[in-house]
Amino acid sequence: PWTNFNYYEDFSMMELPVHGGFDKRGAQIVINKPNINTNYTKFIYQSHQIINGKPSIATLPSSFGKEGECMTLEIVLKDELSEAYVHVFYTIFENLDVITRSAYIENKGKNSFNVIKAYSMTLDLPDDNYTLTHFYGDWCKEKNICRRKIHDGKEKIQSNYGFTSHNENPVVFLERPDTNENTGEAFAFSLMYSSNFAFEIDVNKWNSTRILFGINDEDFSYCLDENEKLFLPEVIMSYYSNGRGQLSRTLHDFVRNHINRSPYTFIERGILFNSWEGTTFDFDTKKVCDFIEHSKILNTEVFVLDDGWFGNRNNDHQGLGDWFPNLDKLPHGIRGLSKRIHDLGLKFGLWFEPEMVNEDSNLYRNHPEWILKTPHRKSCHGRNQYILDFSNHEVVEYIAQAMMNVIDDSYISYIKWDMNRCMSEVYSSTHDVSSQGRVMHEYILGVYHLYDVLTTKYPDILFESCASGGARFDPGMLYYAPQGWTSDDSDAIERLKIQYGTSMCYPLSSMGSHVSVVPNHQVFRNTPLHTRANVAYFGTFGYEL
Repeated sequence: PWTNFNYYEDFSMMELPVHGGFDKRGAQIVINKPNINTNYTKFIYQSHQIINGKPSIATLPSSFGKEGECMTLEIVLKDELSEAYVHVFYTIFENLDVITRSAYIENKGKNSFNVIKAYSMTLDLPDDNYTLTHFYGDWCKEKNICRRKIHDGKEKIQSNYGFTSHNENPVVFLERPDTNENTGEAFAFSLMYSSNFAFEIDVNKWNSTRILFGINDEDFSYCLDENEKLFLPEVIMSYYSNGRGQLSRTLHDFVRNHINRSPYTFIERGILFNSWEGTTFDFDTKKVCDFIEHSKILNTEVFVLDDGWFGNRNNDHQGLGDWFPNLDKLPHGIRGLSKRIHDLGLKFGLWFEPEMVNEDSNLYRNHPEWILKTPHRKSCHGRNQYILDFSNHEVVEYIAQAMMNVIDDSYISYIKWDMNRCMSEVYSSTHDVSSQGRVMHEYILGVYHLYDVLTTKYPDILFESCASGGARFDPGMLYYAPQGWTSDDSDAIERLKIQYGTSMCYPLSSMGSHVSVVPNHQVFRNTPLHTRANVAYFGTFGYEL
């Protein structure tokens, strides 16, 4: 039986590793073939081509580049057993020392198969003398920096929350132990994806290192029928030998020049004034206009009306999903208020949380089947709300129309898009039992579709993403919204660490940062106004009421 056994493949450097063969490290793509009941997968080279410029990725956000800025290599591989084809794309951005990698899987056979692991990238390195840097945290303490030596065995940094999460961020550095801001080798890996992700490191017995990055395979299974394709998110890779400072600056430049599509990317956005901390749900037209009159001393240019303007929204137990003005608070609706603010010389912004619904809402009463809910189990509230099933195209189109009805009838220049709970009981009534492993991924495709519809129709509106602060602050979101709310913690001292960690990966132009009241609402610290302003300047800058 050992006649044809020549060596282990565990020390071979692979671009798309085999699953089920002699290489026992992690595989990038694993396919289950029900017709022959095996997961053995081996992709063999078929062809390649070189493309000037960079093709986009269907259904997913991706970086962009014109001819002359970048070139793309496409490699086609085939697995004979399943007739699965993988198209791998490498794009080189020569002036920025960035390479991106993405892929898609296509079924060209007659039999369906299940993709049970679908990572975007493999990179094998010849040694293990590296320090891993990742960005961990929690609500109100995002982007803490952790550095540690990698070691033998497997390690996984991941999110399984349904968004990139406060707990981890889809940007990871590998550095030599002596690397600092100005000297030493450093790699960066950044995933353009806003849902569950995983970054795996596998150091084997020969002390070589394998890196895998992509969609988290936990609770993931994607059935592909004949001629169907599964597109995988893009990984942004960079390397420098002169320290992590240059690496950070390259990531910043890449976000601004090749990820942000918004015309606001290189425009001064104006000092913003947000209503939430000053009023919460308790406001009316007079109160809002009084605030604006007093804000003129601050030279504010954009007023944002946060939560509480719609449906019967008087607390966080009701109203989400009913995207029409609360006429008890605003007798002339959003149209009347926005016109009045516009006439006062300010731009007007509005808060939405389009992916969520309260049980006490017209939307839930009319469509209880539109939430994610596991059959025969009690559905859990998070922040007193349920998650709408954005894997259902009908739901996305309904929310899109409701938001456009408000926008088209008003003077709106800014939208804050919030998302305030992680995903649980992930089960869609529109998918059969065998297709539930697709739901988490198709949910974020629905979010991307809604963003695409709105940003395409309203290119002059500035969008800011938010997910209880920084829980969905990632390259995928920055493709649609050039800035994100960095953290719900607006305390200046706490923000020093949060914004420093964020700045390792993302440009200051993407970081929402405001001066807020003291004692601070989150940690009750008293901080001088001078300090609060100095910290908030390192971002988009604005004020909480």
